[in-house]
Amino acid sequence: MLWLYHPLQIPLGLIVWGVWFIALYSGLSVGCAVAPPDAAAGPWNWLNAVLGRASLATVALLLGLSALCWRASRRVGKDERAKRFIARVGASVHLVAALATLFIALPIVGLPPCV
Repeated sequence: MLWLYHPLQIPLGLIVWGVWFIALYSGLSVGCAVAPPDAAAGPWNWLNAVLGRASLATVALLLGLSALCWRASRRVGKDERAKRFIARVGASVHLVAALATLFIALPIVGLPPCV
C-alpha cells in the first residue's frame, strides 16, 4: 500500500475527474452524431443510461480511493508527517472530485440529450 503515500495521490483525483469529463462529453457528442436517441423518450434512453453508469463507476472509484487514502493516513506513525499529509490531501481531493462528478453528471443524465 505504499502507492497511497505517493505524491501522485494529490492530483490523481482531479486527473480521474478530467478523464471522465472528456469521456462524458465525447461520448455524448459521438452518441448524438452516430445514433441519436428518440427525443420522445426524454431522459430515459440508452445514451443517458451509458453515461449514468460510467458516471456512477467514476464516483465509486473516487470514493473508494478517498476511503483508502483516509485509512492509510490513520495507519502512519507520528514521525511520518509527510506520508500522513499526502494521504489526507489525496483523500480530500478524491472526495472533491467525486462530488464534482456527481454535480456534473446529475443534470446530464436527467435531461434529454441531443437537444
